[in-house]
Amino acid sequence: MTSTLIAGVCALAVGTFAFRFAGPALRSRVKISPRTVKLLEIASVVLLAALAVTTLIPSRSGEFGLALPAGVLVAAVLAWRRAPLLVVILTAAVLTGGLRAIGVR
Repeated sequence: MTSTLIAGVCALAVGTFAFRFAGPALRSRVKISPRTVKLLEIASVVLLAALAVTTLIPSRSGEFGLALPAGVLVAAVLAWRRAPLLVVILTAAVLTGGLRAIGVR
């Protein structure tokens, strides 16, 4: 390993520790309004929805079938129904892989 790589890893480790330590250390000093908390909750839902939508649309050119959008749609429905994350991921992967295995592209 080069010294630059080691220095980068050390810097990231220190930065990660500082961010994790700052939360509990500054919790009593920083006051967040209820409106800001509500906006942050809404923003997280919007970001997850945007991620699901961008996954539905493949970025490569050419034809694409229904396997990928079907898997993402099933994952979105299961997540909406509050299924465990592992169930959501495995179900979407099995459905997408199964559809591709039988020739649905």
